[in-house]
Amino acid sequence: MIMSQARTFEELWSAIADIGRDPTTGGYRRFAWTEADLSMREWFSGECSARGLDLLEGRMGNQWAWWGDPDISADGSVLTGSHLDSVPDGGAFDGPLGVVSGLLAIDRLRSNGFTPRRPIAVVNFADEEGARFGVSCAGSRVITGALSADRARALRDADGVTMAEAMRAAGRQSDHLGPDPEALARVGAFVELHVEQGRGLIDLGRAIGVGSRLWAHGRWRIEIPGEANHAGTTRLSDRRDAVIGCARAVLVTRAAAEAHGSLATIGKISIQPGGVNAIAGSVTAWLDARAADEPALRATVAQIEDEVGSSGAVVTEESRTPQTAFDDALVSRLASLLDGAPVMSTGAGHDAGILANAGVPAAMIFVRNPTGVSHSPAEWADPEDCLAGVAALATVLADLAGGEQ
Repeated sequence: MIMSQARTFEELWSAIADIGRDPTTGGYRRFAWTEADLSMREWFSGECSARGLDLLEGRMGNQWAWWGDPDISADGSVLTGSHLDSVPDGGAFDGPLGVVSGLLAIDRLRSNGFTPRRPIAVVNFADEEGARFGVSCAGSRVITGALSADRARALRDADGVTMAEAMRAAGRQSDHLGPDPEALARVGAFVELHVEQGRGLIDLGRAIGVGSRLWAHGRWRIEIPGEANHAGTTRLSDRRDAVIGCARAVLVTRAAAEAHGSLATIGKISIQPGGVNAIAGSVTAWLDARAADEPALRATVAQIEDEVGSSGAVVTEESRTPQTAFDDALVSRLASLLDGAPVMSTGAGHDAGILANAGVPAAMIFVRNPTGVSHSPAEWADPEDCLAGVAALATVLADLAGGEQ
């Protein structure tokens, strides 16, 4: 079993290793509704077909692969999976590890002669990272109603292409976007497996952990005004350089995070007009802020708004997820099933958090990342730990789904 699973894991991993990968940086650019994303979706469809799973694509483009009739159980199905898109120059494991592990967990259960009482599904949530259109977890936010269909369709990428236009170009109909209570009603529990995005499991010397809650987090757009002018003829005293305002915003962001024990980052900046010999007339910067509790997050963002606002900058919220506690009973059940695996919170956002806020019992399984680095090509998980994650997930699915061996 171990050797067979190792071979299958390597085969699945090798099949997607080059999709959307930059040969120079080694990072991935699998943005929603691009060619790379569509190739990943096609790969997932093929693997589901090879396993005889019934694949359904929902109105937001989420892919649901069913082992069993999704409408047969009064207790709802057991859902696992994650996402296949990436951040710019992201790592290989963030997202795909959960999808691959879900498929392999089903393989493992079947090889053990297990027949589930409740249906089991593996999901690929669309546009989890929000790298193209700016709103994370779009696939789960739309179906739960946390993101309106009108706003989702109107979101634009850096080239001005709307999500609606991108979906149409990919052969999808954006007219059908909206809450999907029927899909959510089918889910009795969601367990998302994910590579750890930090050093908790390294420090604990454990390969597997259980996620208990997500920090409060969100994204804000900061519009910083200035006056475009000639870089070689405008006196320093006459300049209104928006980049100077942006530099102040970066420093203010760091200071606010330190003051409130939170995390805050400006990781994306757009400068207009963007000429080497031109003073910037405006800058748009995007703020990512996270905190262990709501008051710290509010205080962090309020301090940033107050300080950048004094120079005319405008801060607009683009997305926000409250502090999210996963289902206590489910978390305790997973920790018990997995030999007392450590229970951990995380500052990262996940689809599991969006579903939890919509009332779905949810929890997470983390797989150790020996680099402690994520959203980077340096992200990693050892094959042995990945297989331990598959075994853990199979154990959990078997317990939650019930059945016979």
